Amino acid sequence: MSSQETVKPQSVKQCCARLYESDFAKMLLGESFHPGGVKLTERLATLLGLDARSRVLDIASGKGTSALFLAERFGCEVVGVDYSGPNVEQANVAAAVKGLDDRVTFRAGDAERLPVADSSFDGIICECAFCTFPDKHAAAHEFSRVLRGGGVIGLSDLTRGPVLPKELDGLLAWIACIADAQPLDAYAQYLRGAGFRVEQTESHDEALLEMVNQVRMRLLGAEIMVGLNKLDLPDVDFTVAKQMARAALAGIEQGSLGYAIIWATSSPNSMQ
Repeated sequence: MSSQETVKPQSVKQCCARLYESDFAKMLLGESFHPGGVKLTERLATLLGLDARSRVLDIASGKGTSALFLAERFGCEVVGVDYSGPNVEQANVAAAVKGLDDRVTFRAGDAERLPVADSSFDGIICECAFCTFPDKHAAAHEFSRVLRGGGVIGLSDLTRGPVLPKELDGLLAWIACIADAQPLDAYAQYLRGAGFRVEQTESHDEALLEMVNQVRMRLLGAEIMVGLNKLDLPDVDFTVAKQMARAALAGIEQGSLGYAIIWATSSPNSMQ
């Protein structure tokens, strides 16, 4: 898809789901598909004050790494929602294997129409995913709907300046969580527009830099393995992927691409 073509919301959701359920994504990104891994998940949960009394919704939960970590580290009850059915199946299996299926469950669903009841959670986490939701206004209001009064929400996501390199455009960049990344203030405004009070923000650009460098090295390794006929990745365009990784690195170095976390609270008296 060229940068001039319109990216359709359903295409974004379907392509994101297919990519993140793939073995190739796991090879490039490891077990945790967001910058900072579980270390940054732990920081987010600490800011939110999550503990064994907390019922938490993990939105865009992937294969369950963060949700399972929250249950193990903080004792939370966690429900994960992900657009990908295969991811949900694998995450539920992982919960059973770890003996956590009494506290952690996963279900298929759309962040813009969450398959959970009103006012049913104490906390929400959403890591490196809000920027990929085509209707961010609807998603933010869904967050508000499902949180109890006084509930907490933590986002971690890519941030961007007004101009990005042209390589960071089109469908592939949407899938990589780049093309519709927002300035930090814009994320805060989506949350405020849904009735949240933003309590704190933190920059974690170093986590993004580490992930991009990791992806570049793993891309090189995968390309070598393909060249030696030891790995079969017929649908991967290594030239485009490497160009985008280089452009992402340049964006971080120039300050036009970063990573941040946001902690916000809903009104104690809200009637969701």
